[in-house]
Amino acid sequence: MIATTLVSIALGLTLAQHDGQAAPAAHEVAAPTEAAHAGGGDGEAAPGETAHAEAAPGEHGGGHGGHDLSLGGVMMHHVSDGYVIEYPGVCGGAFAWNCEWNLRETFGDSLKFGGLDMTPTKHVIMMWLASALLLLVVFSALRGKAIVPRGFYNFVELLVAFVRNEIAIPNIGAADAGRFLPYLLTAFFFILFVNLFGLLPFAATATANLSVTVCLAVLTFLVTQYAAIRAQGIGGYLKHLTAGVHWGLWIIMVPVEVLGLFTKPFALTVRLFANMVAGHFVILALLGLIYAISIWVFPVSVALALAIFMLEIFVAFVQAYIFTLLSALFIGSGLAHHGHDEQAEAHH
Repeated sequence: MIATTLVSIALGLTLAQHDGQAAPAAHEVAAPTEAAHAGGGDGEAAPGETAHAEAAPGEHGGGHGGHDLSLGGVMMHHVSDGYVIEYPGVCGGAFAWNCEWNLRETFGDSLKFGGLDMTPTKHVIMMWLASALLLLVVFSALRGKAIVPRGFYNFVELLVAFVRNEIAIPNIGAADAGRFLPYLLTAFFFILFVNLFGLLPFAATATANLSVTVCLAVLTFLVTQYAAIRAQGIGGYLKHLTAGVHWGLWIIMVPVEVLGLFTKPFALTVRLFANMVAGHFVILALLGLIYAISIWVFPVSVALALAIFMLEIFVAFVQAYIFTLLSALFIGSGLAHHGHDEQAEAHH
């Protein structure tokens, strides 16, 4: 029911954008016709009207706010970051589905420090809102805490226990899982809520921004290196980079091992980013079939978009799980070298 409503709203917004695209086209056709009559029918327009006709495309800008209303333009506008947030409300003296909040106009130069621009973008605002919603959900669940968990608290505790028992302990070990569990839980719930929040109408998925996924991967990288250095010590950590081979081969093995350190966060970055972008592209492309083919294909188009939308809800959980699982696996691999070295010394 909820998913059907959301897809219907998305379809309505696309219809509104399509109508906005048709209006400038009609105006541009009408302007030359009127100019031709004013010029005496010889195909020459009056200077003032010619200027008006030439200014029409720029005035409309291809649609509201100067956005590209082609199918590709709408898809890119939906997933890309920017300083404009669209929302339904009253703007220009009338209700509209695509009112705009310009963040640069709101904050001005107050957050610019020299060459550093700290003005929040659309995806930053969405992360703030998703984080606020996460805190609200967690604290609301804690109010129902009891010896026998039930209700919403039971669901939150189920997710926490899942991360601890199915992700942290098997990959890090029972002895060290408790030290890294707070980070794993934070990463899991943050990614989950940001993913789900991006499926709401007029919201945006911050994890479809490469900068966000890079920051998350860098945090995992730093925690992984901290775990390895603390377990092995600086000497053991540097010794591991040589892979235990003869010093003559260090010139080959050290670059390979260092490159291997950075391929892990790269994999985390691309996996999360690509999966979240792809889902939104597929939904928008399916809805766009209505205008690319015919309005009569909307039952099939909406049904397929609804199916992908439901799949995206599942993908939101899966991507949070995979990112947390790989983070735990990388942390555990740094600790495992320490354990293998101790076992080897004991055996010797």
